[in-house]
Amino acid sequence: MSIDRIVMLFAGTVVLVSLALSQLHHVYWLFLTAFVGANLLQASMTGFCPLASILKLLGAKPGQAFS
Repeated sequence: MSIDRIVMLFAGTVVLVSLALSQLHHVYWLFLTAFVGANLLQASMTGFCPLASILKLLGAKPGQAFS
């Protein structure tokens, strides 16, 4: 699995989990959703993604977006 797919999988999972937690526990979990969204926007503009950097160090194969 490439870095791109892992990043998208992780971001989607965190968004869905935080949305569920905001309904089950406290609305403040939506701040996590906002953080993930802001990080995705930042990564699309700058090309820098912290998770992609970590995955690269761990040896995941690069994809098209984060090389």
